[in-house]
Amino acid sequence: MSLEEPEPDVPAPVEEQSPDELAELLGDHVIGREEHLNAPGYVIRPDAVQDVLSTLKTEAGYDHLSCVTAQEYEDRYESIYHLKKFDDPTQEVSVVVPADRENPVSESAEPVFRTADWHEREAYDLIGIDYDDHPDLRRILLPETWQGHPLAKDYDQDRPQVVPLRENANPLQDDHRGEDDTDTMFLNIGPHHPATHGVLHLKTTLDGEQVADVESDIGYLHRCEEQICQNGTYRHQIMPYPDRWDYISAGLLNEWAYARAAEDMADIEVPEYAQVIRTMGAELCRIAAHMLAVGTFALDVYGDFTAIFMYAIRDREKTQNILEDLTGQRLMFNYFRLGGVVWDLPEPREEFFEKTRDFLEDLPEALEEYHDLISGNEILQMRTIDTGVLPPEVAKNYGATGPVARGSGVDYDLRRDDPYGYYDELDWDVVTEDGCDNYSRLLVRLREVEESAKIIEQCIDLLEDWPEEDRTIQANVPRTLKPDDDTEIYRAVEGAKGELGIYMRSDGTDKPARFKIRSPCFSNLQTLPEMAEGEYVPDLVAALGSLDIVLGEVDR
Repeated sequence: MSLEEPEPDVPAPVEEQSPDELAELLGDHVIGREEHLNAPGYVIRPDAVQDVLSTLKTEAGYDHLSCVTAQEYEDRYESIYHLKKFDDPTQEVSVVVPADRENPVSESAEPVFRTADWHEREAYDLIGIDYDDHPDLRRILLPETWQGHPLAKDYDQDRPQVVPLRENANPLQDDHRGEDDTDTMFLNIGPHHPATHGVLHLKTTLDGEQVADVESDIGYLHRCEEQICQNGTYRHQIMPYPDRWDYISAGLLNEWAYARAAEDMADIEVPEYAQVIRTMGAELCRIAAHMLAVGTFALDVYGDFTAIFMYAIRDREKTQNILEDLTGQRLMFNYFRLGGVVWDLPEPREEFFEKTRDFLEDLPEALEEYHDLISGNEILQMRTIDTGVLPPEVAKNYGATGPVARGSGVDYDLRRDDPYGYYDELDWDVVTEDGCDNYSRLLVRLREVEESAKIIEQCIDLLEDWPEEDRTIQANVPRTLKPDDDTEIYRAVEGAKGELGIYMRSDGTDKPARFKIRSPCFSNLQTLPEMAEGEYVPDLVAALGSLDIVLGEVDR
């Protein structure tokens, strides 16, 4: 899909419809009904996926394919398409697609939602479901020569795997100039290169100096996080792992994604005091994440290490010092617990408040400095304005969220639109920019730091005046959690990089039967070809940097 093409099937605003009205709208395609904790579920035939999703998108307004979950049962395979509305993400629908146990084939959703491309490839790779009519169904996290599907029930973990070097042969062999005497060239960028922000391999085809095609080759950092969580107990063993998804700076935001899903599944109500602490800690993490994003982006675009990168790291360190005082750790916090947080604010409280306020007081001057050095820099403006363009409807179609979507004018933020924690009690604004380019995504992050500071300051005001006798940091949670069999839920929070969601299905034990992580970086990275094709190589690097991806979260 080129940037000039109009986006098809743009949904019109539609009032919320009841589950029965939706079932009537879908008609004979529905062969069963389920009730997930977050949404009604409609079981449909595997050959009706495109019709159903197209109807829900264009006639009911469900224009956000948030996540695709695949799983295997004893008698069938199953794909679940988690649909929301960008205008109101509290309106959710689950489309459940069973597939035959012996021949798991299901129709692809990619013609309706572009984001289904990577999600279905992951489901094929790890579970083994074959998506008919998919434009490019092949492995995405594992090498093409891999044998078996690691999350399938019959997977042999002891089977040796051999990955020959020919896996990464030049796809343009034989190397010779074409009859039309073009300047087409194949260029590998990464997987070990500073500009790829981790172990990412970009298979880039150049026509002269312009990018004709780029394909993201991911999977180098796959760590089986979902399977690890499926082998851990809800109450104690899962919570240490979310810090490691986006391991750079989003620890508490990751922990909150799991906590929100598990707490809703187990009907746990978090004390108000703990919600304020969570909100404050999450916004400190957001500032730390954006500081790193801004610093590395400037490094990518015009190589400024001494001033901008080190300035950003300096302010990030100040944030991490506060988080270390709060949690005891600098990166892998493990501070949240189901029902609240592990301990109260550090003593003496006055010193913690003073240290945090000092940081917030210095922040406006620091941000003014960043605008002078970065957003006001003519070189950066020439490199970023009108490059890496991502129109809003294209961003939505790919499931892009966070600063990537808000930099394209998509006014979508789960803190406001699907409130959790203490956000709906505080005064702050959702930041959007309409430029749709690399520059806009930079501005969104810089302006979001200001909003996070406003949130933190209000939380400090509340915590300072909170009566000592009401400082309850945890709800009374049973030692062992065993949700009812076949309870299903999908819950998400607004991570630093976008919508971070968790799907869980219980089987009546103290461990989830299925645990799926919806990574914002995964969907955001999928937009790179749309932003980069037709641009020059330096603009491709800038576009990639503007996405602010972390490969530990992409690969999980």
